Amino acid sequence: MSKKITFLIFFFIILTSLFQGTKSEALASYIPETIPDEQISSKKLDKKAEILSAYLAKFDSPMQYSAQDFIDAAKEYDLDWKMLPAIAGVESTFGKFIPGGYNAYGWGVYGTQAIYFTSWREGIFTVAKGLRENYLNKGLTDPYSINRIYAASPRWGDNVTHFMNDLEKFTSEYSVVTETAQVGFAPNIAAISGQLTSN
Repeated sequence: MSKKITFLIFFFIILTSLFQGTKSEALASYIPETIPDEQISSKKLDKKAEILSAYLAKFDSPMQYSAQDFIDAAKEYDLDWKMLPAIAGVESTFGKFIPGGYNAYGWGVYGTQAIYFTSWREGIFTVAKGLRENYLNKGLTDPYSINRIYAASPRWGDNVTHFMNDLEKFTSEYSVVTETAQVGFAPNIAAISGQLTSN
């Protein structure tokens, strides 16, 4: 009996080692040799990105997962971090209604013509750069002055300002909620959070 058990154990070890070798080789054929830097990026959200993500989630925006890109682009091009999300709010209800190609900003949209981007990130950085170079560097620094060139609607500046102010208000309320959570008043968070989402 013990010879049979020993033989079975030995046989199982050989089969396992053969299978592992085949499995490793098969898996290796599916793993790319290099992965482009843009495909894998991991870093902790900074506080503004955390707030912006929560704000965009309130509108069920597909852009909520790109909040850090908004913050990074605003830093890179020295923009108010609320401006580009606010423009997306006015032009596409935060990316929910777009002409296609991740263009949530009405950027280069004239009638049936539109500029298309390959990702939210590309759109965010392209439009942030365009705002800096074509508007802010030319003295058009607020939504009202940008409105004259950017959009045909005379209410565009009002609407962008509305979303910027709404995001500023959300930021102060969000800070109160998170500070309350840190001092241990967790039962109140649901009540306060419910108030935020109902506005």
